[in-house]
Formats: sequence, structure tokens, C-alpha cells
Amino acid sequence: MKKFSKLFALLVLIVPLAAAQQSRIYREGGDWVQEISGSLSPAKLVHVKVDMGAVHVSGGAKADVTYMFHNRVSGVSEQDARRHFDSYKIQASLRGDTLWIAADWKGPRPHRFSGDFVINIPRNTDLVKVETDGGSVTANGISGKLDAQSGGGSIHVDDIGGTVNAETGGGSIDVGSVGSDLNLHTGGGAIKVASAKGKIHAESGGGSVAVVSGLQGAVLATGGGNIHIGTCTGTVKASTGGGSIDLGDIAGPAEVETAGGSIRLASATGQVRAATGSGAIELNAVPGARAQTGSGGIVAKFVASNGQRSDSILETSAGDIVVYLSPSIHVTVRASIEAASGHGIHSDFSEIRVNSEGGEWGPKNITAEGTLNGGGPVLKIRTTNGDISLRRASR
Repeated sequence: MKKFSKLFALLVLIVPLAAAQQSRIYREGGDWVQEISGSLSPAKLVHVKVDMGAVHVSGGAKADVTYMFHNRVSGVSEQDARRHFDSYKIQASLRGDTLWIAADWKGPRPHRFSGDFVINIPRNTDLVKVETDGGSVTANGISGKLDAQSGGGSIHVDDIGGTVNAETGGGSIDVGSVGSDLNLHTGGGAIKVASAKGKIHAESGGGSVAVVSGLQGAVLATGGGNIHIGTCTGTVKASTGGGSIDLGDIAGPAEVETAGGSIRLASATGQVRAATGSGAIELNAVPGARAQTGSGGIVAKFVASNGQRSDSILETSAGDIVVYLSPSIHVTVRASIEAASGHGIHSDFSEIRVNSEGGEWGPKNITAEGTLNGGGPVLKIRTTNGDISLRRASR
């Protein structure tokens, strides 16, 4: 009796959903197309899971949920097409607070078969979860959270109010505007974020990573692509296995590392750490920095700061180092060239004294030391084979 009651309750739940669903099959060019459409009552949570095919989810002012699926097969007869369509089971049901839309493949998959799923939901849905084994995912106009997962397709999201978690086996991830945190991962595609009000965590196996604007810091990593940030408030950490790193204005500290590319920073209000195996480093408008490159030049422009400052180190094995110091900065300078054959230290400041040790014909050790505006945190500058220039900045 209890089993019958449960079965009756399930049928009462599913029958209205099935009655609202319509299906038709028609010819379009050389393809057979199956169109399935329907409507459902809204729910706090929406979960879409399909074996294959692209999924598009849009939030809007509608109070209910509508969906339309297009399945397409080519190069077969109508009878074979209908058999393929019958193998792709599409179900929609409401289970508690969760609305489920699922598409399961039951037979052998044809080579020329594709699916496209368009789902419209109320904008105020609390959580949307989308899973597809291989197709792309598009979602926009949702005030709640979004979880999107694809086996290898691209992911595009925009106008999402809550946290976004997106993962794909190898496709690109493109994010428009998000009102909370971002957690993005792709096995090898590019990642681009236009605007995020929360923290950004983005990782690619080898593609480029770009952030136009972030408001609560960013942690970016890629196996070999380039990294770019326009503006970001908060702590920034960026690492790549071999690409270049280009950072704009950072309102906070920054820690950047690349195995072999160049590093460029427009400005930062906090301490900067930059390291590259063989590229050049350019740091502009920073209060303090620790920069190291195996074989490349370093250009650093230091500005006075009202915040807490620590010692700075600029070091390269082979390359020139050019340092610009603002007139009001309080700093103690210690510079050295270990093998100064044909190289030297040049200074715009009389307070910094340059000394040379060694023979006339052999390698020399050249050092420079002095304090500006009474001294302050120590700035150490070292190169094994290159020139060092200490310049007076205009402001």
C-alpha cells in the first residue's frame, strides 16, 4: 500500500509536466530534426544534465520555465533518424525544490548527431547547475549561483549575480559580468573575465588568462599561456609556465612568476614580487619590490608610500638594471656589479657614492651606496654582467 501511494504521488507530479511537452520531427535540408518543447513550474534549483549537446540557459521576467530541444542527425533515412531520436531520452521533472532536465543516450551514438538545448528560467532562481559531456554551455541573466561543467566544450556566462563555478576539459571560458566570486578551470583553453565583484580563481592547462576588472583580488595560473590584468583591487597572484605577464593598475600587493616570459606592471599600492627565468621585468609606480630574472633587464620605478614599506631587491644574472626614484622617497641604496668588465653604475644622486675595486684590465667589482631623504628601507640592486642606472624620477 505504501509503495502504491509513493507511485501515485510520483505520477501526479510527472503527468502535468509530460502533458505540457510537445514533439515533432521534420526535414531541414539534408538533416532530420527533432524538436521538443515544453513548460514547467519554477523551482529554487534548476539542474540540467545532458550526455551531449550545447546548453543555453537564460534568466528573465517569466514566472515559469520553458525549454526547447533540437536534435539533429544527417546522412540517414527517416526511419533511422527516428530510431536515433528514440535513443536520446529527454525527461523533465520536479523533485522537491529542484527542477531536473536530463537527456540520456541509451544506444550507440551516430557520428553525425548533435543536440541544442535552450532553457528559459526566472531570473531569481537561486542555483543553476548545468552538466554536458561535450557540448558548450551558455548562461546569462541569473541573480543566483551558477555551476557549469563541460567535458570539452566552451563556457560563456554573463550577468550572473551569485558565485560562478565553471569547468571544462579543454574549451575556452568567457565571463562577462559577475556579482560574486569566480572559480574557473579549463584543461587547455583560454580564460577571459570582463568584470567580477568577488574573488577570482582562474586556471588553464595552457591557454591565456585575461581579467579586465576585478574588485577583490585574483589568483591566476596557466601552464604556458600569457596572463593579462587591466585593473584589480586586492591581492594578485599570477603564474605561468612560460608566457608573459602584463598587469595594469593593482590596488594591493602582487606576486607574479613565469618560467621564461617577460613581466610588466603599470602600478601597485602594495609590495611586489616578480620572478622570471629569462625575460625582462618592468615595474612602474611601486612602493617596494623583489624582482629577479635569470637573463634579462629590469626597470623599476619606486614611489613614496604612506603605508608600511619593506626592503627591496632587484637582481639579474645578465642584463641592465634601471631604477627611477621619486624625489620624496626615503630609501637606502646598495648596488653592486660582480663582474663589471666594461660595465658601470651611473647615478643622478650625489648622495649615492660609487666605488670600484679590481685591476685595470681584469674584471672589477663596482658598488654604490647612499641614503636619500635620511634613508629608509634598503634597496639592493645586483647584476653579474650589466649596467646599473639610478635615475631621478620627475615625481
